[in-house]
Amino acid sequence: MTTARPALDRELRELLADMPLMSQLSTEFLGQLRRLPSTPIDSLLAHRRVDRRDITVPATDGAPIPLSVFSPANTDRITAAPCIYWMHGGGMVMGDRFSQIDIPLEWLDAFGAVVVSVDYRLAPEATGTALVDDCYQGLLWIAEHAEELGIDPARIVVAGASAGGGLAAGVTLLARDLGTPAIAAQILICPMLDHRNTSASSRQYSGGPGVWTREMNEFAWRAVLGDLTDEAVPEYVSPALAEDLSGLPTTYIDTGSAEVFRDEDTDYATRIWAAGGQAELHVWAGGFHGFDALYPKANISATARRTRTDWLARVLPSNGPANR
Repeated sequence: MTTARPALDRELRELLADMPLMSQLSTEFLGQLRRLPSTPIDSLLAHRRVDRRDITVPATDGAPIPLSVFSPANTDRITAAPCIYWMHGGGMVMGDRFSQIDIPLEWLDAFGAVVVSVDYRLAPEATGTALVDDCYQGLLWIAEHAEELGIDPARIVVAGASAGGGLAAGVTLLARDLGTPAIAAQILICPMLDHRNTSASSRQYSGGPGVWTREMNEFAWRAVLGDLTDEAVPEYVSPALAEDLSGLPTTYIDTGSAEVFRDEDTDYATRIWAAGGQAELHVWAGGFHGFDALYPKANISATARRTRTDWLARVLPSNGPANR
């Protein structure tokens, strides 16, 4: 039986026709994907006046966590800058700190923000809380070095796409529960939030090729969870499990109507509202998973990216914490 699906945006459908799609991931194919060239960061920086600094910070077990810091060059800034802490996508099994980095670099351009991107360890080599803990350690380093970085510690925004969006949600929950550091806002772009993979949208995008399918999602979550049973999965790893979504910073969530994460993302926003929090939710009609990262010049993609930037302009005043 074929499950009905929302139609793709016409322009995106035409663009996607030239992209090789797959229905499942395997260990062997993951190895091939990991060997593909990474994002050409030099070309993204070539037309920008940006200072780049690469450092490593220790994970809780002592493993090195690489961070890249991108700051506007030669600025005569009087006030400290906002900071965007970026977590990349790739199902938590692939990608690196330069994946989708063009998205936060737009906020460096727009707001003079300092962008810090983290190379968290990937599954299946790292499992359980190791990935979100890596991201949290990077966040602690930013907060502890705010003055050195020229950033305002009251204007740190955590952001990520896909797996990175899920990790950003987990880091925000962790920071809330541990009481530090302060997070002004979170931006969750088509976030990967729920290991259970049982929603209607998950079932809609199963049994055939796609950008990210239910079967690919199952493979990635198995890699992340390792030997954990369902009952033992922490909410910081699978944020949809969190029973309490109160006390979170103002949140932006967007997703496509034609993607596997649609329902878990809209549910997360609904539950933030139910807990008395502030969230802005956009479901882009006809958008597939990661559409605006893959095809940033498409009309719907340009609108989605501009809408995020407009939201940031509203919630990040010139100085001081974001509205809650």
